[in-house]
Amino acid sequence: MAQVTIRQLTVADRGAAVDVINTAARWYRDFLPPDELHDPEMTAAQWDDEARRLTWYGGFLDGALVAVMGLEYARDAALLRHAYILPEHQHHGIGLRLGEHLESVARCEGAALGVRRIIVGTYARNYKARGALKKAGYRLSADSAAILREYYAIPEDRLRASVTYEKPT
Repeated sequence: MAQVTIRQLTVADRGAAVDVINTAARWYRDFLPPDELHDPEMTAAQWDDEARRLTWYGGFLDGALVAVMGLEYARDAALLRHAYILPEHQHHGIGLRLGEHLESVARCEGAALGVRRIIVGTYARNYKARGALKKAGYRLSADSAAILREYYAIPEDRLRASVTYEKPT
């Protein structure tokens, strides 16, 4: 497993974080219909909007940001959001380490908030993410559409194309 440094991201990291997100999201072209692609996947303004309700974290190798993920609390759940790893750094354990770090934060902070589970959403056709989630101990939600409607604020096209995975805290 690669030696990765993980820390909370700041506004100073925004440009690098948006670059990671948009570079990694190019993978969506392999499985999303053209009318469902968003290019760019995220703008700096959207990153700022997301930062108002979630905390951004990053995985760094040799000082360079190579992975991004957000942690958001919603009712009784911690949501792991926007997980992106640069393609050349995938399959080296960086996403797993970043996810484990956020799970640990969610368990510590979330206990006081009544968090009972961790939820992750992904595209149903994103076999890379789905395989990684299963490997990390997540189980497919019984009713992904209900979970997405209850906990997420995402466009309807993305909701229809997505599934959720869960694990208890």
